[in-house]
Amino acid sequence: MSALDEVLARAQRLVGRWEDEDCGTVTVKDFCRYAAALNDADYIRRAREQDAAGAPVEAPALFLAATMSWEDGPPEGELRPDGLAARESPCTDGLPVRQVHGGQSVRLLRAPVAGSRVTASRAVTSAERKQGRSGPFVLLGLATLFTTADGTELTAVDETIVVQEALDPAGAA
Repeated sequence: MSALDEVLARAQRLVGRWEDEDCGTVTVKDFCRYAAALNDADYIRRAREQDAAGAPVEAPALFLAATMSWEDGPPEGELRPDGLAARESPCTDGLPVRQVHGGQSVRLLRAPVAGSRVTASRAVTSAERKQGRSGPFVLLGLATLFTTADGTELTAVDETIVVQEALDPAGAA
């Protein structure tokens, strides 16, 4: 069985199975770090003023969709050869493949507010083997829905990931 056949088989077993990840309680500091990465000094100033005044502070628009991990992050030595963490590499653990993101659709439903506990519910939604000019690949569809502890929907993300055979046996791109 080829690596792509294995990715496809793993993904097809997971289609429609939702898994929840506790993202923790989001904070003004988290929001401001994201805004700093965007060089949005105005957001940082407003958020800190609102926080100091005891007012609710909403996250910047794409905060949830743009956060790749809610953990501290793996050490560099634990990253896959394509630079992704295992969490961002569904159905590929231990296989000599590389991945690229094929696209993303984000629906902003309600901004998270600092102090809210957030859950990310994820599922593989589709898995198809395809053939392109550069050879065979597997196209994975993924969905993530971010909600608060009371079930309020915040952000919905649909994305595709293109999985190809690695160019060398070590899995490097």
